[in-house]
Amino acid sequence: MKIAIAGAGIGGLAAALCLHEKGHAVQVFEAVETLQPLGVGINVMPHAAGVLHGLGLGEALDEMAIRTRAIEYRTRFGHLIQSDPRSVEAGFEYPQYSIHRGELQFLLLDTVRARFGQEAVTTGKAVAGFTQHDAGVRVTFADGAVHDADLLIGADGFRSKIRQQLHPDEGPAHYEGTMMWRGANLQAPFADGRTMFIAGDHDVKFVCYPISGRAARDGKALINWVAEVRHDQPRAAEEADWTREGDRDFIAEFQEFRMQDIDIPALLRNTQRITQYPMIDRDPLPWWTQGRVTLLGDAAHPMYPMGANGASQAIVDARTLADALAAQPGPEGLLAYETLRRPVTTNVVLNNRKSGPERVLDIAAARVKGPEDRIEDLITAEELEEVAASYRQIAGFLKKAV
Repeated sequence: MKIAIAGAGIGGLAAALCLHEKGHAVQVFEAVETLQPLGVGINVMPHAAGVLHGLGLGEALDEMAIRTRAIEYRTRFGHLIQSDPRSVEAGFEYPQYSIHRGELQFLLLDTVRARFGQEAVTTGKAVAGFTQHDAGVRVTFADGAVHDADLLIGADGFRSKIRQQLHPDEGPAHYEGTMMWRGANLQAPFADGRTMFIAGDHDVKFVCYPISGRAARDGKALINWVAEVRHDQPRAAEEADWTREGDRDFIAEFQEFRMQDIDIPALLRNTQRITQYPMIDRDPLPWWTQGRVTLLGDAAHPMYPMGANGASQAIVDARTLADALAAQPGPEGLLAYETLRRPVTTNVVLNNRKSGPERVLDIAAARVKGPEDRIEDLITAEELEEVAASYRQIAGFLKKAV
């Protein structure tokens, strides 16, 4: 089939590769004129890493990314609340990778162009909408051009035009009051160089992990961080621009964070470029698919970045979509894909609003009042594992049976 994809982000490019592997003629349209490796760090969970390994990208990922050993949950005083292993050695079939978002996007982009031509991705082509009939779908662009295809996949992100046309009466973005500041700094590594940690609580939280395999081989670490502070006054969704320069007043909130292996205030002060973005998502949709058109990734299920799952869910969408269309070509395959993915991602979106696996931070914050307190005296290991195991089940990355 001829399949058009709106959006050359991680989800759209992963879908292009998965669909091309099944023999479809795929054309990707991207709104921006020149793609650039923007953003900072993201995580690729083991189930999504399996998709990328299946596409032949495992060696490249090992070259550019960090194989995350574990996610540690810590108090602001530096106590280790819980260590949640994410490595192959811990029983997962594939690694978790921490990687620069732009590097992953360009790995996918270069692979698409290498496998089915430079012209497979057309930039400067903003999708404005679509019309469809029994035999196909016509994609319309902001510049007045059109493109005819058998199917259209809306992978055009948080402000998806495809989603807007499918659901014109959808309400505004959902904002729970947390502002995020992000940055990355090249410096000495912390811990074992493969650890991600999340410290604090729901109101003031710090996320930190290395994202560069190349830096690690040079004995350094490109440390990605996210600082989150909860505010009472919601911001308008229109302010959500993740390239927006951030202020530095928030650093005061983290002056008392004390980790044994890294100086958080110094890391924040030394970071040259900081961006800020409100933590927003959208309410889950009752349906994604209309005839020959469906949604994928952030266009389908934008979610809070709890559990580091946004990009991973988009990659799993891509594989599920390609497999569903291989079994049932055409609109029936789109519906089969939605039947599999929409309930799962709806559950992730709603669970992330409840802090997902990071609920252990609030459990600890309610009981640990100072650096002299002992975690093991206040929280049981069983209580913590119940939270972690529940989220692994919800998000779909389970360990192999042993």
